[in-house]
Amino acid sequence: MSAFRDAVHAGDVDAAVALFAPDAVFVSPVVHQTYVGRDALRAILTAVVSVFEDFTYTDAYGDDDGRVLVFTARVGDRALQGVDILRAVDGVLTELTVMVRPYSAATALRERMAALLTP
Repeated sequence: MSAFRDAVHAGDVDAAVALFAPDAVFVSPVVHQTYVGRDALRAILTAVVSVFEDFTYTDAYGDDDGRVLVFTARVGDRALQGVDILRAVDGVLTELTVMVRPYSAATALRERMAALLTP
């Protein structure tokens, strides 16, 4: 799990995605749809790296099967707090669920991500 944190801090999307199972699941903070697979995760994390500013993990809780990474960032002029909830099986990441607050920052995140991910 620390390898994921290190890859995200470095902005290394490929290294972060490589830690996940091929059928990993991503649960978005702003979209009802669940995304499945490394390709979807790569697209989302690539967009996140360009949208989040001043991103940093501030705390971590959990064990080898699951970890919650607490982070702060900005989206434009909106400061936000969030958590990445990671689940793993036998050391391989299988799920990433993201939650963010406050609502105004989540809305700004949704708008910026939609502009990047909508074909």
